[in-house]
Amino acid sequence: MQKLNLPTYPFKLKSNENKTLIFDSLRKKYMVLTPEEWVRQHFVKFLINEKKYPTTLIAIEKQLTINNLKKRTDIVIFSPNGTPNIIVECKAPKVKITQATFDQIARYNLKLNAQFLIVTNGLEHFYCMLDTENERYIFLKDIPSYN
Repeated sequence: MQKLNLPTYPFKLKSNENKTLIFDSLRKKYMVLTPEEWVRQHFVKFLINEKKYPTTLIAIEKQLTINNLKKRTDIVIFSPNGTPNIIVECKAPKVKITQATFDQIARYNLKLNAQFLIVTNGLEHFYCMLDTENERYIFLKDIPSYN
């Protein structure tokens, strides 16, 4: 798999029926290793190891319904009181981050009302904070570590 603009982490990989699988330590199961899953697994490790978010506050592929359509967020980080705090949208490294990507995560956020949004393809990372008073996003250089 492609080298990402994230720290490297050791992952458990295995082959099954000509597919490579990666162990997801949060879902406690092996997942098919797609380029997007590679980014998701790296970003989860980044959140846990570098930003110190507790694993108990992180949900992967959380389902939500928008306009009667079932959608899945890639990563949601909850605050200790159980409200969504950060939504992360992961794309494969070859997928360019566009306005459509931000529109997608913004639609998810209409349901979840998170304070921070992150869009990443593993090579580029965009961090923003919601300014509800002025109805806009403020782009940040980084996301805050867990305190």
